[in-house]
Amino acid sequence: MAIAPESLEQARLASLRGRLREWLVEAAYPRWAAAGVDGAGGFAESLDAGGRDSGAARRARVAPRQLYAFALAPRLGFRAGTDRILRGGLAYLESRYRRPDGFYRTLVATDGRILDDAALLYDQAFVLLGLAAATAALGVEVGLEARAVALRERIATNWRLPGGGFRAGSGAADGLEANPHMHLLESCLAWAAVGQDPGWRAWADALVALALNRLIRPDSGALHESYAADATPASGLAGRRVEPGHQYEWAFLLLRAPVGDSAQRRRAALRLIDGAERHGVREGFAVNALLDGTAVYEGGARLWVQTERLRAGVEALRATGEARYLRQAGEAAAALWSYLRSDAPGLWFDRRDVDGRLEDSPAYASTFYHLVGAIAALGPEAPLY
Repeated sequence: MAIAPESLEQARLASLRGRLREWLVEAAYPRWAAAGVDGAGGFAESLDAGGRDSGAARRARVAPRQLYAFALAPRLGFRAGTDRILRGGLAYLESRYRRPDGFYRTLVATDGRILDDAALLYDQAFVLLGLAAATAALGVEVGLEARAVALRERIATNWRLPGGGFRAGSGAADGLEANPHMHLLESCLAWAAVGQDPGWRAWADALVALALNRLIRPDSGALHESYAADATPASGLAGRRVEPGHQYEWAFLLLRAPVGDSAQRRRAALRLIDGAERHGVREGFAVNALLDGTAVYEGGARLWVQTERLRAGVEALRATGEARYLRQAGEAAAALWSYLRSDAPGLWFDRRDVDGRLEDSPAYASTFYHLVGAIAALGPEAPLY
C-alpha cells in the first residue's frame, strides 16, 4: 500500500521537530545561559565560533529578545537558572538602556558606555515584548505592566502620526516603517495575554487595522517595508522593498490576533504567505528581499527568514489544514536545520549566500529569539500570545 504524501510530510516534520527541540534544550540554551550572559546580567551581542562573547557593542533590542527567549525556556524544557537570568537581564536593561525621558537608547558598549543615545520605535517595541515575556515567566508580582503602559503612552504622545501609526523614533521624519509596527503588534498581543490594561487590546486592534487597511497593498497583497506619511509606499528603492521574512511574520501575527474581522485577517495572512512562497523561495530557502513583491532583490538567505517561514507555515496549517502549508513547514524546518553548527553545538551560521554557501560569522543573539519562537511554534506549548 502506498503511503500518502501527507503522512510522509508529517513524519518528516515530526522528526525535525524532535531534533530541533533537542538542539535547543540540550545545546543552545546551556551555551547561551553560560557564555551569553555576563556577571552584570547583560546579554552578549554575539558569540564567536568558539562560543565566547565577541565583545561587540550591544544593541538595545538584544536584551528584550533574550528576555523573551529565556522566558520561554521552562515551558520548552530548560529551567537551569532562568529566573536569575531574567531578573538580571531586567536590571541590566533598566540601568544601561533607559534614558532620563523614559525611552530606551539604541547602543551601549560592553562596559556600559553610551555609544548611541537615539531612541527608536523598533527598540521600544522590543522592550515592551521583553517586559511582557518576563511577566509571563516571573508572575505579575514583578510589577512590570505599569512601566510598560508608561512607555506605550510615551510612544503615543511623542511619535503618533496624524493618519495613524508612529514615527520611527525621536527626530525621525513623518514616514512610516512597517517593521516596528509589526513588533508593536507582537508586544501588544503578548501584553493582552498577560496584562490587565485594556489599552493593549485596543492598540492591537488599531495595528491590525493599519496593516489590513493601509499597509497591505490591495493589488499585490504584499506589505512593503517603508511608507510615506499617507501610507503609500515611500519613493525610491526603500518603498519598493518587500521582505519575505516580514511577510511571514505579519501573517503569523494576523492569524493569531484575536481582534478585528477574523475572515479578513485570515485572507490577508494567507495571501502574504502565498506571495512569499511564490516569489521569495529559491531551492527550498526563503530569500532576504524582493522588489515590488515579485523580483528577487537580495538572493541570499538569512537564518531568521527561514524561522519565520516555518512559524507561518505551522500557523497556516493549523488554520486551514491544507497540505501545502505542511510542505512549507517541513521544507522550512529542514532549511533551518542546515544553519545549525555541528562543530559548535548551540551556535549557528547566520547567512547563506546566493551560491548556497554558509558564511562564517558570529552567532548573533538577536537570532535566538527567532529560533526559540519557531521551535516553540512546532510544539504543543502555547506562545505568549
